[in-house]
Amino acid sequence: MAEYKLKLKNRELTGKKLAALRNEGMIPSVVYGGKAPILTASFYVETEKVLEKAGYHSPIDLDIEGKKRIAIIKNVGFNPVSRRIINIEFLAVSAKEAVEATTPIVITNFEQSEAAKTFHYVLSHQIDEIDVKAKPSDLPKELTVDAANLKELDDKLTIADIKLPEGVEFADKELDMEQVVVSLYDPAAEAEKREAEEKAATEAANEEAPAESGDAKPEGDIEEAA
Repeated sequence: MAEYKLKLKNRELTGKKLAALRNEGMIPSVVYGGKAPILTASFYVETEKVLEKAGYHSPIDLDIEGKKRIAIIKNVGFNPVSRRIINIEFLAVSAKEAVEATTPIVITNFEQSEAAKTFHYVLSHQIDEIDVKAKPSDLPKELTVDAANLKELDDKLTIADIKLPEGVEFADKELDMEQVVVSLYDPAAEAEKREAEEKAATEAANEEAPAESGDAKPEGDIEEAA
């Protein structure tokens, strides 16, 4: 059984009529993965709570008016102005078959590293998530990378440093294991560099400005010869 559960209702409304459904506090959805897509809907507040916890990587036990399905979220549509959820696409999966899911990468123990404590370097994130493959029950909520040993400015963590749980593999078989997940940068050095560039730009602009001369007479003041 999945950790997260959500009750769905079958729906018949489609197209422009979905506005009435949303006005009733429900989110229209579609469940793919069976013989035919199932048109469904669920209450907004309950659904939002499940989506916040499950994300795109954790399986959800769907109860479609008594019919059970295990599914993962494949897509969520948002209103571009209010950012409210307006529709959801679920993908029903088999509990015995591996599926692909996008999983967040979490960096741990950086505060204990010499890079942070001694040199006050800052992490620069290159990758925040990655696709993995596993049975629904084995899909991890997150993947962690230990940054405790970071020290020098050239130090970095790569995909090879990600420890996969048992039963989990990367979805991309040709993934570059040396691809950088996080690197370090020095905020103090960056600030000095920007200050120097701004100073140089100001000095260059001053040098290009035309010099004022006190000998020139304004036009119209030239005396005519007697």
